[in-house]
Amino acid sequence: MHISSLPSPYGIGTLGREAYKFVDFLKKAGQSFWQVLPVCPTSYGDSPYQSCSAFAGNPYFIDLDTLCNEGLLKKNEIDNYFFGDNQTAVDYKRLFDNRYPVLRTAYSRFEKNGDYDRFVAENDFWLDDYALFMALKENDHFRCWLWWDEELRFLSTETETVLREKFARNIGFYKFIQYEFYKQWAALKSYANSNGIRIIGDMPIYVALDSAEVWRTPELFELDENKLPKRVAGCPPDAFSEAGQLWGNPLYNWDKMEQDGYEWWIKRIEMSFKLYDRVRIDHFRGFESYYTIPYGREDAKIGAWEKGPGMKLFNAVKARLGEVDIIAEDLGFLTEDVHKLLSDSGYPGMRVLEFAFNPYEDNLYLPHNLDKNTVAYTGTHDNDTFVGYYTKTKGAEREFVNSYLGVRRKTEAADAAVRVLMASCADTVIIPLQDYLSKGSEARMNTPSTVGGNWLWRIPSDDITDELADKIAHITGTYRRS
Repeated sequence: MHISSLPSPYGIGTLGREAYKFVDFLKKAGQSFWQVLPVCPTSYGDSPYQSCSAFAGNPYFIDLDTLCNEGLLKKNEIDNYFFGDNQTAVDYKRLFDNRYPVLRTAYSRFEKNGDYDRFVAENDFWLDDYALFMALKENDHFRCWLWWDEELRFLSTETETVLREKFARNIGFYKFIQYEFYKQWAALKSYANSNGIRIIGDMPIYVALDSAEVWRTPELFELDENKLPKRVAGCPPDAFSEAGQLWGNPLYNWDKMEQDGYEWWIKRIEMSFKLYDRVRIDHFRGFESYYTIPYGREDAKIGAWEKGPGMKLFNAVKARLGEVDIIAEDLGFLTEDVHKLLSDSGYPGMRVLEFAFNPYEDNLYLPHNLDKNTVAYTGTHDNDTFVGYYTKTKGAEREFVNSYLGVRRKTEAADAAVRVLMASCADTVIIPLQDYLSKGSEARMNTPSTVGGNWLWRIPSDDITDELADKIAHITGTYRRS
């Protein structure tokens, strides 16, 4: 259940009252974990997996009512802006046009204090560059930095000094909204933890081309002398897409990263554990081998596999940070080498029930085949809801689903899917809230390899009921998972 999907009168879920109510709901439902998608700023396509920063928080999630309580906003000032009136979908265009003016009003009343100064000092390794990056993007109508003037793309120390003075006020604004995000997030996480709820976060393996990191540390990525990618990331054709998935992210220069002991990655993982209690690392198989696509291709059909850093990276992380609670998203095309990396790391992998029902052969994703060191899902943000999946299945696959789950109609499918996972020996089971509600495809979060119409789903407040909490608590208790 992502933050964006929470109820809110302001167009998108926030870190405010409804988030705290959701923690109360989870406690009543007997739950231990709340998993969210990446909380970084969204950009092109509104995807949290294509962000302008690997470290920043999403300004849309800053709760405006909390800013009112802090004396930084007045309720009538919020009411002057329209953030969309669809309670079941996010209107990102409205948010982009109207959220920042409200936050600027709050910034105009903000006075720096010791807490703010500590935040800025502790995060200077990413915050200074991010704030400058965003100030320059805004000055250039938010165009990708590759389209900036050459003196901005290839920034000299002298030019940087001039720019930091010229845009000091706007740089301060972008630092302020990060301070507010992190302060509100810390308060929510503390509340969740005090109520027995641990938060599972999500770390995209790659960063966006149009990001502060690629702009300021191009040596860490596979770029040419013009700072254009040589090759980009994606996935070959698979169950999600016949043309593969062309993500377009620049690839890492792993040889360069190894030279300083993977310092950038260690800082990134360390920062993630300040936000979350557990971290799911997206596309874990990319650390063993990653798929490379020549820059400029229109799809991912043509590409090649390259070896990643493997255990060298995770040994460096362990040496610096100790044992960290990571979930490895090991979906997709897997080889023996990928299985070995997962085993060597000790991290639990993922199993998704929607991928289990091949009617002609046994499947590692079937609940009776799961091992204990596993996190099991009915589906992820990239899958249809289970009811949506069931509705689309036909023939032998449908018959196998019916037989395995013991169902005959779609109204029974999601509940049965939840129960077979709960009955498995997987250490952890995560269920999208849509599946507890037996929602159809209208509640799907994302369809891979498509742009537009994704990341929109929101839950009406009327759906989060005591009756639903009781239902979830009963299922969880029945299988001794409370």
